[in-house]
Parts: sequence; structure tokens; C-alpha cells
Amino acid sequence: MKAGIVGANGYSGIELIRLLMNHPFVELEMLVSHMTKGSAISDVYPHLSGLLDRPLEEFDADKLAERTDVVFFATPAGVSKDLLPECLKRGLICIDLSGDFRLKDPEAYKIWYHHTPADGSLLRDAVYGLTEVNRRRIEGAQFIANPGCYPTATLLGLAPALEDGAIDPGSIIIDGKSGVSGSGKQVVLGNLYSEVNESVKAYKLGTHKHLPEIEQEIAELSGKDYPVTFTTHLMPMTRGLMCTVYATLKKGYSTREFLEIYENYYEKSPFVRIRPIGTWPATKEVVGSNFCDIGLAVDGRTRRLTIVSVIDNVVKGAAGQAIQNLNIIKGWDEQTGLKFTPIYP
Repeated sequence: MKAGIVGANGYSGIELIRLLMNHPFVELEMLVSHMTKGSAISDVYPHLSGLLDRPLEEFDADKLAERTDVVFFATPAGVSKDLLPECLKRGLICIDLSGDFRLKDPEAYKIWYHHTPADGSLLRDAVYGLTEVNRRRIEGAQFIANPGCYPTATLLGLAPALEDGAIDPGSIIIDGKSGVSGSGKQVVLGNLYSEVNESVKAYKLGTHKHLPEIEQEIAELSGKDYPVTFTTHLMPMTRGLMCTVYATLKKGYSTREFLEIYENYYEKSPFVRIRPIGTWPATKEVVGSNFCDIGLAVDGRTRRLTIVSVIDNVVKGAAGQAIQNLNIIKGWDEQTGLKFTPIYP
């Protein structure tokens, strides 16, 4: 099938390009960028010179319908809610990597994203694309709201414990850490090398736009609606994201018992790797890949569970998961085009 990418000049867009160029069943047909239209993608990203010199075009839903079968929207918040419906009307598979369709409550979107929300019927129609949790709903879908990077790591870390009823949803604390690519390509003072290098900085305490998404999906998994504590930190690295999650146990468990719960839950999920007892994952161990690595520890003294979950924020946290969802929609092996060994060191 043929694919279009709207927002091809951003970090998620260029990662979609890298991954789709290695996909056996997908051909890149149309790259859209309002800011850099008229340029070749290799002018914006010289590392593609001689590999992909396709021009960047203006958005045109009719052209996308004529030339493509699936469109990925790797746009900033507030853009895809206006453009994507035009592609849906024309029968295209649409996978949105922005946050415009993740929240089911339009008022919550207005508060957290500071934009006018999408039409309520579209919010209801969008399938939340947390692949390992919503696989059955994703099968055959036309419209996917791809999760955010922090929610992906957090929710994959929490899902087995929540569905098992082993933890108190009202006790959850999330400590998130991300590399600078997580904030996108725009020039921001706080992302300058001299600001980030040799420093760790907390940001958006209690105001991060991924917080309502995390709470929404925790309620979906647990059947209970509770606020959670979510603190994010900027790390002096380009890629990688770690969420260390703490929750109070409802009864006594051992780490080994939790390990069995998680291994059973993710038995048929090739991109989630559960670490053995006494070992915890590092971001470097998943960079460049679609893996989510999870480590677990039960503290019997405090009766708390600690979950360490790591991903590459632009692969499993964005482009990789979007392609994984396309694979499931089309009935292909979900690993198709994504069997990358992490880049190490």
C-alpha cells in the first residue's frame, strides 16, 4: 500500500520515513509539510541524500486520496483535528500521532491542550492505539489515535497490575524522564545544548498534557477514576524515555509473583520485554527500536510496587507504534518492518 505523511519534516515524521523505507508492504508516496513545502526532504535532512529526495508538498486531501491508502499525521497539537477528517471522509486509513484525538472528553482537551477540540463524534470513533492493550479494537480499524510517549511507557508498565487488581489506582506516582527530542524540533531556550548538558531539570509539574491521557486510560484499565501524581524531567540525551512508577499493593505479593503476572500478560507481545528479578532496564538498551523494556520490584517493607519502563520516545513512543498499529489493521505480523536491534552503545 502507499503512505502519506503529514508533518514529514518533524522528528516523528522523519522517524516514520526511516521505518517505512524498510517496510516490505508500504511505499512512501506523499510527504506533506506546510512550513517547508517546495523543498526536498533531503534538503531538510541531508542524511537522506541519495536515499530519498522526494519533494515536500502542501496538504491536499484530494491528492492524498488519489495517491495514498494510509496517512500518518505527525503534526503539532491543534493541526490534525482540522485536516484528518478530510482524509477520513475520503476513505483513507488515518493514524494520528498528535494528541488531538486521544482524549474522549473535549473539555479536557480544551483545558490541557489550549485548542478548540475536535468534533465529539470523531473523538468517539478514534481507537486509542496502545497496541498491546487494545490490539483487538485496532484490528480492522480505520482511525487510530496513537498514544503519547509518556503514556505509552507508563501504561504498558501499569496495565498488568491494574487489570489484575493488585494495586491501588489512587496511590500511583509516576516519575518520568525524557530526552530533548520529546519536545519536538522547535527552537526552545530550555532545549539549547548549554541549558541541557550536564543538567537534569523538572518541568510542567502537574500541567503536562499527557497527564489527562494517562488518567483516562488508568480509569479504563481499572474501572476507577483517580488522579495520579506525574512529574516529568528533561535529561541531557537526544532519545530515550524512562517512567519509574510507584503504587501501593492491595495485599502481599512477591516480586516473583508479579513477574509471572507480567510475563503471562505480555506473552504474545513481541515488543514488550520483562526483565528478570534484580535487573532493571536502561534507555540505551531500547534506543532505535520499538521495544518497551520493563523491570519490577516489590518492597515488602513499604508494600509498594516499583515499575521501571523504558522506550525510545520517537519509536515505540511515536512512529514505531503507529506502524505497529498499521500492521495490525492490515492483518500483517505486527513486527513487520520493525525488527530493529537497538542501537548500542
